[in-house]
Amino acid sequence: MKKYLAELVGTFVLTLFGCGTAVSLNCGVDTASVVGTALAFGIAVVAMAYAIGGISGCHINPAITIGCLLSGRISGKDAAGYIVAQVIGAIVASSVLYLMVSTAEVAPAGTATGANACNLGIANGFIVEVVLTFVFVLVVLGATDSKKGAGNFAGLAIGLSLVLIHLVGIHYTGTSVNPARSVGPALFEGGKALADLWVFIVAPIIGAALSALVWKVIGSDK
Repeated sequence: MKKYLAELVGTFVLTLFGCGTAVSLNCGVDTASVVGTALAFGIAVVAMAYAIGGISGCHINPAITIGCLLSGRISGKDAAGYIVAQVIGAIVASSVLYLMVSTAEVAPAGTATGANACNLGIANGFIVEVVLTFVFVLVVLGATDSKKGAGNFAGLAIGLSLVLIHLVGIHYTGTSVNPARSVGPALFEGGKALADLWVFIVAPIIGAALSALVWKVIGSDK
């Protein structure tokens, strides 16, 4: 069951951040947006490979699972479980992405700030920061796990995942996922950045707690 949940989470991350980047960058308008979106999908796979590879093998793609089935690397039962989990993960990710986009208010001119701020609305900023922190901390927990982690490559997975969440998050909140990183700039920026600071403290804490719960389930040996 843990393998299936790992595949669900992995496909969730791939879909949310790959498609989320395409939405944030308005992919197809220019070369940069296409390259950014391509990088997001690739980085998502790398991050998840290091985070859940030791649990499920990180297929996060029914085509890969079918290939493994036909080559005798996975049983029919597990293949079916993997594919169902992958489809569910993609559906959940699409729902979250829809929520992120649909809660985004139209940003009035001049609201962009050097410090973090909920430029597209408090609700939107809260949702985005919870989701981004959840994924970031989950990668950290998975990549640094003493038994299932990435060993000396943990830093690579963590760094790439931070790039990944910025590709999506900058459009909405400037991307924080780090209360300390937000407190300092907000104190000097003042205004909206300071007024919204509570979001960048509370939301990352909630996201981190959720990731700890998920990793406790999929990463335990019991």
